[in-house]
Amino acid sequence: MVHRQELKSQEDDFSMEALHKNGIVVAEVLQDRLMWLENFWLWATFLGDPKSVFCMFFPVAYFLNQKVGVAVLWIALISEWLNLVFKWFLFGERPYWWMHESGALSKYGLIVRQFPSTCETGPGSPSGHCMITGAALWPVLIASSKYLWQRSQSRLVWLVTIKLYFVFMLAVGLSRVFILAHFPHQVLAGIVAGIVLGHVLSRNIPDEKEFRFYVIASTVLLVGASFLYWSMIGIGIDPSWSIRFASKWCSNPKWVRLDTMPFSSVTRCAGNALGLGLTVHSPLYREVKQQIFKGRDCVRCMGLSVALLHTLDYIPLPTSFNMLFYILNFMKNAVYPLIVIAIVPGVMKSLNRGESTPKCE
Repeated sequence: MVHRQELKSQEDDFSMEALHKNGIVVAEVLQDRLMWLENFWLWATFLGDPKSVFCMFFPVAYFLNQKVGVAVLWIALISEWLNLVFKWFLFGERPYWWMHESGALSKYGLIVRQFPSTCETGPGSPSGHCMITGAALWPVLIASSKYLWQRSQSRLVWLVTIKLYFVFMLAVGLSRVFILAHFPHQVLAGIVAGIVLGHVLSRNIPDEKEFRFYVIASTVLLVGASFLYWSMIGIGIDPSWSIRFASKWCSNPKWVRLDTMPFSSVTRCAGNALGLGLTVHSPLYREVKQQIFKGRDCVRCMGLSVALLHTLDYIPLPTSFNMLFYILNFMKNAVYPLIVIAIVPGVMKSLNRGESTPKCE
């Protein structure tokens, strides 16, 4: 019986090694034949970054349709938390360290390179870029396809948004393989999980719940992740195992960033959850809630929101003390919904003498 279990374990190890090796071969082919598209792949991975969902897709969606915008934010924060949990339990390797740890780089003579966005520190499966972004954009896909169908009654036009969604997710997935951040099977798992989560979570989006709902949601995200982390530590499993490999095998130590570490994702999710509650119960939100912005004012709201969120995102946080970084990251992300849903509409309302708000017509 023990012998059979050992053989089964060896077979599993061999199959995973073959899967990983073939994944890096795919990355090698992409880098060899499509290196001239390097900037395209880097842009695709930037747009697929979960931070882009919070800093760009959320405000743009919100000013097109408030309910869709809130759905994008809510699904993103829940999906990011679930992605972290999946990664802790699945122990997925990343190509840029696995090829060194396994000896595959020298054994198979692989020729690949790393990029500034390669060295993420969490485990690799499933891909967060594909899972979180794919889930968050699902309500955008549903709303836009429904809008096009109502306007055109054409199946071909209706299919446009669906095709664009999958083309975008394919580009994001290939970019993750290209830069050695993920294996192909991790990308595929992320896309499938994102579609399922987007479909399920879009059915239950909180619509201005009581403030305590958001406090409880934020607390559950923080305490739940902490409980899982310390429980794994308690049974002898180190959830931070991947950080050591990232620090060891990243070709440039400056590319290993604290904001890619697991608890950075937790504080981002929890911060946005609490921030959403603070926003919808703020006096400023009540003042702008019923206003409507049209045309250029709507575009200005989008542009100002994206500019403010990216500026806030690029403000460096102290990294010498991890706890301080996580606290400040939580506070920073709690401000995101306030900027988009209340502050920017309030500014635009003042500029327009109270004639307009956050919905385009």
